[in-house]
Amino acid sequence: MAAPAPEECLDVLTAAGDKTGVSKPRSEVHRDGDYHRAVHVWIYCESTGELLLQRRADCKDSWPGQWDISSAGHISAGDSSLSSARRELQEELGIKLPVDAFELIFVFLQECVINNGTYTNNEYNDVYLVTTLTPIPLEAFTLQESEVSAVRYMHRDEYKSCLAAESGEYVPYDVNGQYGQLFSIIEERYKDNTESRSLTLQKQISRYAPIHLEPELTTLSEGDKEALGYILKASMVIDEIFYEQVWNSNTMLRDWLRAHADSSSLDSLKWAYYSINKSPWSCLDENKAFLSTADSAVKLLTDATKPISGWKGLEYRAAFPLDKPRGANFYPADMNKMEFDLWKSGLTDKEQKDATGFFTVIKRPDALLTTSVVESDGPNQTNTSDDLFIVPYSKEYKASLEKAAELLIKASDCSDCPSLKNLLRTKANAFLSNDYYESDIAWMELDSNIDVTIGPYETYEDGLFSYKATFEAFVGVRDDVATSQDLEKNLPLDNIYKSDNVSAAPIRVMNLLYNSGDVKGPQTIAFNLPNDERIVNERGTSMVMLKNISEAKFKNILKPIANACIREEQKEYVDFEPYYTHIVCHECCHGIGPHSITLPGGKKSTVRMELQECHSALEEAKADIVGLWALNFLINKGLLPKSLSKSMYVSFLAGCFRSIRFGLEEAHGKGQALQFNWLYDKGAFILHSDGKFSIDFTKVEEAVESLGREIMTIQAKGDKPAAQSLLQSRATLTQPLRVALEKIEHMQVPVDIAPIFGTASKLLANN
Repeated sequence: MAAPAPEECLDVLTAAGDKTGVSKPRSEVHRDGDYHRAVHVWIYCESTGELLLQRRADCKDSWPGQWDISSAGHISAGDSSLSSARRELQEELGIKLPVDAFELIFVFLQECVINNGTYTNNEYNDVYLVTTLTPIPLEAFTLQESEVSAVRYMHRDEYKSCLAAESGEYVPYDVNGQYGQLFSIIEERYKDNTESRSLTLQKQISRYAPIHLEPELTTLSEGDKEALGYILKASMVIDEIFYEQVWNSNTMLRDWLRAHADSSSLDSLKWAYYSINKSPWSCLDENKAFLSTADSAVKLLTDATKPISGWKGLEYRAAFPLDKPRGANFYPADMNKMEFDLWKSGLTDKEQKDATGFFTVIKRPDALLTTSVVESDGPNQTNTSDDLFIVPYSKEYKASLEKAAELLIKASDCSDCPSLKNLLRTKANAFLSNDYYESDIAWMELDSNIDVTIGPYETYEDGLFSYKATFEAFVGVRDDVATSQDLEKNLPLDNIYKSDNVSAAPIRVMNLLYNSGDVKGPQTIAFNLPNDERIVNERGTSMVMLKNISEAKFKNILKPIANACIREEQKEYVDFEPYYTHIVCHECCHGIGPHSITLPGGKKSTVRMELQECHSALEEAKADIVGLWALNFLINKGLLPKSLSKSMYVSFLAGCFRSIRFGLEEAHGKGQALQFNWLYDKGAFILHSDGKFSIDFTKVEEAVESLGREIMTIQAKGDKPAAQSLLQSRATLTQPLRVALEKIEHMQVPVDIAPIFGTASKLLANN
């Protein structure tokens, strides 16, 4: 006789849902009332409005013989939520679905005692929804007899009524409590609201003012013009990579929306707003989803169940979460910070560096079943456990990077500018090797009429740790301006925290011709790179200013904001020169202040590594406020005209309202709210009875310096709790900010611009 199978073990959780590091047999978990995790998987048919129910087997130790969720089960110790959902559906019902069929809609905590007090269920349930177009034929199911005795479809309203009536035929769920979300989400998703959705999308789109960008190419040689065509094509490839980085099914959703854009006026609006955000989450609305799985792509699976004569197969909607994944597509969708940190602690120093590096993704082995990108045991893949493992960008995005590299090599061959040829060649090599050091040096040394920034740089999309860099491209025509000032030694910061080896940022000014990749939503007006701490310490950084973008934002956004929010007597101070000069100082100040730091115990680290998800917002606030301090410093040194001494502060105040409109989920918006509230609380910003604002010039200088000192001291100490406290207390939408934002909304001032690349389009059409 075969030995009985060992009892399933479950991870024991705290009452808050965190892993304790202890696992126990399932029977003991329910005996002792331990908190643990499980999955609920609901199959919903959108054409009939029905949910699939299963009748629990009579032998079950909980709710035997009652109708329940389509499929459910515990998450075994060490297993992941998503793989558990897939496994339970296949084991109980014989349905095999890919990961993109499962939409996590909410987490439900069930706390109850049944079976005369012998069975305690303290269970965190990850509730998934699988949306099919038509019902799955009942004969297609293969039922696991020990778990399921029957299945049937039931209209969601009828099922909800049965639960509300507490019918004994059904496993009880409180539809007026947490579990009511299942019904409210579906109801909201499928109600007939085409007109209201269209109006909402029109309003969201109108927040972006279309701007035509057509810089002249008269300064370019014939060789560089030919090279430019290849650079633009490479930039389009970069766009493909970014779509993939945002979310695992983003490219499929994009292609579906584009293909159906002409189906109706609503479909056209969906595509237009998706194109601005490059995802189904709205950048200007705290990343709230403006689409749902009901708008998503339809996929057909012919082998999801056993074959049924006359049935073409299972058609489902490719799902996406209502909440934007904090880890984007850099980490498994169901991985949290605690799991990552626990896994990382078991790695070697080299592996830890790779795990937290800019240019790697973290995967689970079950990802191998759903993607052809990763090959097991390849030379560039670090397998460190049976769970998470590391894959370099050069392998994860291999096909796209090889294509981009080939185009950059062709561009290099065409160009007659030595520094541009070197940049394009080294960047092509970096795409294939995953080592960007040499190409970043070449970027800093670029001296060409074509200005190119292409590759993985910013880490804003990684909301878990700010470790992983997204791909982007900025291509423009150089407008030669250069300046630098040594500000480091005069920073409002204790001397022990100042850097002796930080170089000032050389400045390159260009008129933007084309951008791609991580340029969704609000448009960048300047950037300061690279982010590689080795290069920052050795050579400093370089700054690129996008002059035509800055001019467009000032004219279309900042001036109207000033008219709405600044008192008449100070309105004259809002001018392009101080606005633009502060942008320069902002980018310069990214390159100074704390970067590589020494922790109290003597350990060497970086600000980014210690502050993690707090880093981006605090760094943007630092660059802003220290940039304002730097302007005053340069004016006092006689290096900038005295005429800027008042206009820089008033222009900055108007700029606060501009950036906060990006939303407090975005690093710049969050950093700007922190600055506004600090300066307001110090009396430097004044709200008057007419709802307009002014500067108290007697208080603003000291307030600016005190905030700069506060932020940089937190950075220098690598003090994440202090960073969290500062952001939680100050980076909020306070009443004075609400007053300003309501005025701006009433005036219908655009929030940002949407560039239309006329010159680039003509070039691409001719190539």
